[in-house]
Amino acid sequence: MRLKRYIGDRAFYRRVLAIVVPIIIQNGITNFVSLLDNIMVGQVGTLPMSGVSIVNQLLFVFYLCIFGATAGAGIFTAQFQGSGDNEGIRHTFRFKILICAALAIGGILVFTVASRPLIRLFLTGEGAASDANAILEYGQGYLEWMLLGLVPFAITSAYAGTLKETGETFIPMLGGIVATLVNLVLNYILIFGHLGAPEMGVEGAALATVISRFVELGIVAGWTHLNPKKNPFIVGAYRSLAIPGSLLKNITVKGMPLLANELLWSTGMTFMNQSYSTCGLDVVPALNITSTLFNLTSVVFMSMGAADGILMGQMLGASTPKEEVKDSSRKLIAISVASGALFGLVTMALSGAFPHIYNTSHTVRQLATRLILICALFMPFDAFANAAYFVLRSGGQTYITFLFDSGFVWAVMVPLGFCLSRFTGISILPLYFICQSTNMLKALVGSHFLGKGKWIQNLAVGS
Repeated sequence: MRLKRYIGDRAFYRRVLAIVVPIIIQNGITNFVSLLDNIMVGQVGTLPMSGVSIVNQLLFVFYLCIFGATAGAGIFTAQFQGSGDNEGIRHTFRFKILICAALAIGGILVFTVASRPLIRLFLTGEGAASDANAILEYGQGYLEWMLLGLVPFAITSAYAGTLKETGETFIPMLGGIVATLVNLVLNYILIFGHLGAPEMGVEGAALATVISRFVELGIVAGWTHLNPKKNPFIVGAYRSLAIPGSLLKNITVKGMPLLANELLWSTGMTFMNQSYSTCGLDVVPALNITSTLFNLTSVVFMSMGAADGILMGQMLGASTPKEEVKDSSRKLIAISVASGALFGLVTMALSGAFPHIYNTSHTVRQLATRLILICALFMPFDAFANAAYFVLRSGGQTYITFLFDSGFVWAVMVPLGFCLSRFTGISILPLYFICQSTNMLKALVGSHFLGKGKWIQNLAVGS
């Protein structure tokens, strides 16, 4: 009987699938093409792959800041959609545009000034000095091109996030698919110099990504403006950039902790990778291979988390009874955990073969295989924590999600990784296992916060 509490009826699953399938398709294709992109760069050699991997870890911080900034306003967007308030959606969209533009400009300035010192942080492990210098130059060349794509990425995030939160998941999916296919084709042409193009190596990979960012922006923003009846929030969205003071205050109070959370969480993860890199230069490409496979096999449960937040936000905005909300959240999280367990097994099955796709050394491949097995072991706990984060966030419990997510990283994982990597002679495999095992504790903390039920609140009323 207790098992039935975690299983919904057909109508429930139809509603879930309508939201999550387009997100899965978009994220799946994006990550698959990223995999091919990664493999193409990997064919150039281990050192170029390491340079690109380090830069992508740094850009990861920027991407998550954009995600956090739009997510804060997105809580209100989903609830305004649930209550049918198009004017409220329009104001949250304006907020996203303004803050994304500001973050993009700030990101360009930071990476322009501090790129080399930031890359060098990952080059402190054992290895030849000539290899470290080569990785630095490859990374610098890649980053200089990637900076051109930060603005279109940020603006696209504002449009795509609003469309998803208002129930339109197909167009962001289409934009993402077309952009990734453009990226893939241009990678083939520009990295290796096909069809008369110059052979640009890692810089070609960056240029291909930048062009694909503009393509995606054109599709998503263009469709939004050409279909005002389907997107009433866009009508008059740019006539004024004014946002009601009460709503701006609420978004700031509820939403800015999400921006701070994504900034601190992503820098925490980057710090963890830097701690891992102190175990040797071979760790950088091995972790790159591991994270690439994880990104691909975790698509379902990561997408489920995003869908959980949208569905819960709409239910809360529509003033759905508390017990129904709790029941739905429980069933949604069950789907996430089940998918995490399933794809954890898939990841284990691929651990031996996947590293051989890369043009790298036997040592790196062997290390990557073992890191992948460790990563796969804890995927069900990752799935639960991811779902818990989005559910807690849907009701505006941003301070709780801040403590649960980035607070946990900086209070537990970062000190643990730092101390073990600096003050002991521990090697990468036990270090990685110990740090990954903290996800079990994080899942336990998330279960506690969910059980208290304080996240169940309607933010659309009075905003």
